[in-house]
Amino acid sequence: MLFSGIPFLYYFLPCVLLLYFITPKKLKNLTLLLTSLVFYAWGEPRLVILMLITVSIGYGFGLLTEFVPRVKRLWLILALVFELGFLVYFKYVDFFITNFNAVTGLSVPLLQVALPIGISFYTFQIVSYNIDVYRGDVPAQRNPIDLAAYIALFPQLIAGPIVRYSDVVAQLKERTHSFDKIALGIRRFILGLSKKILIANVLGELCDTFKASDDKSVLFYWIYAIAFCLHVYFDFSGYSDMAIGLGKIFGFDFMENFNYPFISKSATEFWRRWHMSLGSWFRDYVYIPMGGSRVNKGRMFLNILVVWLLTGFWHGAAWNFIVWGLYFAVLLLIEKVFILKFLNKSKVLSHIYLLFFVMISFVIFNAASMGEAFEYIGAMFGAGDNPLISAETLYYLRSYIVVIVIAAIGATPLPKKLVSAPKFLQYAEPVVLLGLLAVCTAYLVDGSFNPFLYFRF
Repeated sequence: MLFSGIPFLYYFLPCVLLLYFITPKKLKNLTLLLTSLVFYAWGEPRLVILMLITVSIGYGFGLLTEFVPRVKRLWLILALVFELGFLVYFKYVDFFITNFNAVTGLSVPLLQVALPIGISFYTFQIVSYNIDVYRGDVPAQRNPIDLAAYIALFPQLIAGPIVRYSDVVAQLKERTHSFDKIALGIRRFILGLSKKILIANVLGELCDTFKASDDKSVLFYWIYAIAFCLHVYFDFSGYSDMAIGLGKIFGFDFMENFNYPFISKSATEFWRRWHMSLGSWFRDYVYIPMGGSRVNKGRMFLNILVVWLLTGFWHGAAWNFIVWGLYFAVLLLIEKVFILKFLNKSKVLSHIYLLFFVMISFVIFNAASMGEAFEYIGAMFGAGDNPLISAETLYYLRSYIVVIVIAAIGATPLPKKLVSAPKFLQYAEPVVLLGLLAVCTAYLVDGSFNPFLYFRF
């Protein structure tokens, strides 16, 4: 089920809200758990069992870690083997078989395993829970319903943000519901929905049009690179906004996932602002335990390479994702050793530098293969027989220039500053939000299926 779909907006969500707010306080987590299981089972009923097994494993080993602490390292290792084992099997097994066949020349048949939606997100959440219990940062959860509700909570189940158990453990027991918080949640949800429907989907259409075109030009490749960068940002940040907004409606405070990453002046800063829940997860559970930056320079470089190799691989079972992760690792290392101090001296040049390398990175990210990635990047710089410009390019540029400009401005803090300044705009906010909801609904009624990009991860 999609947040940006009529069944969710006008059937599922109203029913869940009604059930939730008439449910006694002690049963609210059970209500959230059951409705979240319905939400997940809407598209993949059989794979609900896998998620519940994962939760049960995390729950059991969490209790063992606390009650039998003498061998708590063993309990943690076993928990990680099972939890990450499921992730590796369902997401990566065919990738490993394909590459094994390529190296050995054998023909081991692929298992054709279906990828459970959101497995990367909920696996990282239950892993962080077991590690936090092992470290003694949080007590093991005695109530299996509360732990399952945390993992399966539908606002953030499918595509994050990756919510830490330590951040919401108190809210699972006691959380505040107020009209102000609900209003803030509704506002955030509608703005996220608008980002997805009115901007991300339209830019996605442009990217699809480019890929299907037989009349590509150098300019069209650059338009595609710009459009995809903005598309993935508004798609994923729009989902995060909706998840955070829904969380507030149910009394939860989820961490922010984006902080205007395109205003950054270095890749280092970019990754402090982009997909912040994933970046902080790898920092706290991989980079720092490996020694972080407290080790010698060579070991620190290795730590960075490992973290970014895993970051790329987390996004998908394909070589372009691995190369994408290592691309940022190399960029971050170059900044750290050579150019970061120079980037800080010129805001304009550093910003141009960041946007250029981020655009190239997302061409790699969205490529069907590394061959296609090299082809696209080469074509952006004149390689191949493509003309500099074409009539088709100009047609699509005229057709989409308005949404590209709106997206570029919307990716900065400027709209927020403009809206928050005049008081009369604040009074008009409910009308504007209702108007946006109406326009989004019209698009959904008349539009086609367009899933969130990060569902595949």
